[in-house]
Amino acid sequence: MLHVVHHPAYVSPATDEGQFRFDKYGLVMDALRESGIAMTIHSPDPMPREWIAAVHDPDYVDEVLTLTVPVAKERRIGFPVTDRVMRRACLSPGGTWAAARLALAHGYAANAAGGSHHALADTGAGYCVFNDLAIAANRLIAEGDAARILILDLDVHQGDGTASLLAERGDIFTLSVHAERNFPVRKAHSTLDIALPDDTGDADYLTMLRDMLPRVLDDFAPDLILYQAGVDTHGDDRLGRLSLTDAGLAARDHFVMAQARGRAIPLASTMGGGYGADRMAIARRHAACMARMAQDNALLMHS
Repeated sequence: MLHVVHHPAYVSPATDEGQFRFDKYGLVMDALRESGIAMTIHSPDPMPREWIAAVHDPDYVDEVLTLTVPVAKERRIGFPVTDRVMRRACLSPGGTWAAARLALAHGYAANAAGGSHHALADTGAGYCVFNDLAIAANRLIAEGDAARILILDLDVHQGDGTASLLAERGDIFTLSVHAERNFPVRKAHSTLDIALPDDTGDADYLTMLRDMLPRVLDDFAPDLILYQAGVDTHGDDRLGRLSLTDAGLAARDHFVMAQARGRAIPLASTMGGGYGADRMAIARRHAACMARMAQDNALLMHS
């Protein structure tokens, strides 16, 4: 059973000034239904302002909520902050938090959005308005749902916003594996960064993951993993610089889940990046990630 968090407002219309398309968030749900996987859809509540402002600059939070984001910041985000975008920006952190709570109960759950890892304290960036990973992790620890959280970011881009926002936190480990020469140009310092050369393929990627992840899990001993499961590491991705295949993405996800379940660590995933002209192909990659993680979780929990 896949427990997936989704809200119709995740799907916002494209804005005239921006190139970012929000329709993949609806197409992912279509792809999940197409796959035939058994699933329960959970609807998130918007993240309350106080939890967003606990991580982001309160003045920036108010700019978003009152639709007064300066044009320079909107350019950095990549699209104007309209009422629909603002609503979605509040729902997405609520979805990641809800997915984490569901993972604590069921072992695994997915937010069918989120992974907005470029959002910084006082501005959004790189198609990210609020950093759902940092917001959810902070709330989960503050409310006692977790004590130590690993944010495992396997998107092709460095999680610079997550690293910056959580730099002083000893109870949250930020791990970013990314293409060294990809966005952002100026990298932040995660707890652990692994920068990969262009065109890294399945074999080298999986060797790195098998060497690194077990050691991090054993040394840090998290009681929850937030997994930024971007599929823009695929060789066909429009904004990627790595060369994973569909089989490589599957092996990545199988290994991550096996390591989590082998240590009885709940895991919640967020969608992260995936870009290309064939948006249904991108949606199917995201859906396949959620489906295999849910199937592995069920198999490993009962083995």
